[in-house]
Amino acid sequence: MTDSDILSRLPERLKKARRAQGLSLEAVEKLSGVSRSMVSQIERGESNPTVATLLNLTRALNVDFAGLLGEEAVEDRVEIVKVSQTPALDRAGDGCKIRILSAPQDAGRFEVYELFFKDGGKLESKPHERGTREQLIAEEGTLKVMSGVATGMIEKGDTARYAADVAHTIEAVNGPARAILMVVRF
Repeated sequence: MTDSDILSRLPERLKKARRAQGLSLEAVEKLSGVSRSMVSQIERGESNPTVATLLNLTRALNVDFAGLLGEEAVEDRVEIVKVSQTPALDRAGDGCKIRILSAPQDAGRFEVYELFFKDGGKLESKPHERGTREQLIAEEGTLKVMSGVATGMIEKGDTARYAADVAHTIEAVNGPARAILMVVRF
């Protein structure tokens, strides 16, 4: 699945989610902090939102991030998702690509992502819901993790566990990096 496949589904799915809850553009603006003009542009396919914008909208609409962008899940079968079909976003911060590995129905409780960073690439996140924690496993390279005022460094094989209900940042240092990120909401 390419970025254009994902982004071509987004406008209709976002509009459907908003209408299913009977929300106006103004109501979505109040709930998400995303301007109604931006929501309208996204729904018309005239704007490619950032990951932060999408996360704010999915939280406001109470829909899962992965399901909004990826394939819809079918129950009672072994689901194989080929690497070429895995939803991915290249606009996730400066120099960071995110592959969504978790099933759409798990979003909001337990999410798994594969992160690819260019040298100096960074993924900055606003605070998630209260009680949210993240675990970051370095697969390649060195990563600097900042959560609130705390900072730590991890290398291949290391795991960082930290609060994600405060502003937090992951940054590649000394070259490119790859990691697995698990987001858990309690």
